[in-house]
Amino acid sequence: MRVLLPILRTGWGWRAWAPAAARLPPGTSTGPGPHRAMALYRTEERGQPYTPDYRLFFKNVAGDYISPFHDIPLRVDSTETLFNMVVEVPRWTNAKMEIATKEPLNPIKQDTKDGKLRYVANVFPHKGYIWNYGALPQTWEDPCRKDNSTDCCGDNDPIDVCEIGSKVLSCGEVIRVKILGILALIDQGETDWKIIAINVNDPEASKFHDIDDVKKYKPGYLEATLNWLRFYKVPEGKPENQFAFNGEFKNKAFALEVIKSTHECWKALLMKKCDGGAINCTNVQVCDSPFHCTQEEARSIVELVSSSLNKESNEEGMVYFGS
Repeated sequence: MRVLLPILRTGWGWRAWAPAAARLPPGTSTGPGPHRAMALYRTEERGQPYTPDYRLFFKNVAGDYISPFHDIPLRVDSTETLFNMVVEVPRWTNAKMEIATKEPLNPIKQDTKDGKLRYVANVFPHKGYIWNYGALPQTWEDPCRKDNSTDCCGDNDPIDVCEIGSKVLSCGEVIRVKILGILALIDQGETDWKIIAINVNDPEASKFHDIDDVKKYKPGYLEATLNWLRFYKVPEGKPENQFAFNGEFKNKAFALEVIKSTHECWKALLMKKCDGGAINCTNVQVCDSPFHCTQEEARSIVELVSSSLNKESNEEGMVYFGS
């Protein structure tokens, strides 16, 4: 008889239960290395994984609830060379997990369509997503603003990131990444930028500085990325996705300008200087935002979501142990 271990979801990326003595306490260093830092974020599950009610909320090192969309800084430091990435989908998995931009505190949830949970199809010869997939916090692709380089408006989401490092990361993990380049996907007439980045703590991160390094050290990866993004919706009966610039990957400098622009759009959103539509801007750390709330109000928001004490997972959720 196979015994399923209960999943432990934390900001440190563990996937299976570990004895108490082996668990890192809040604020403990994640390990040696020049870019290792204090574990600043943790996650808390509410509901059963792989159900429509499942939510993954975020906490800071003090244990206060925060929004991964609005309260995690975009930049790691003032040098503007490293950025925070919120991991939504671990590599090789199929569940379409995403930041819930229209819900208070923006927890991660599994996307649904017509009341059914969404899973991406496998694009031959791959299983699920071919990178660790996620988003840059404090960015927003404004659906009312036409991008000068693509001539299309934004897709109303934080900017997406394809992290190409060697580790399989965890849903809800917050990592530091080096920006390498960018691809302009056009999805049903909307600009859907895809940042190409690498975890700064990846064993090979020191080799990568720009998009040409991906071509050099991971030959075929960019071509596979283009192919995956072109075809992944076809099994759903949708047409192939299109790309600006004939599918050319732009370099780091271009990517940084796009990030800067989407960050400015996010700031306008948080300051109520533009129409955010159904986007929920509730936050606890952007103090001058009209959407700022207290920690007591944040706790009340989370408590409205039903909590499941006896968490289980299906077989797919048990595939990977650690990163």
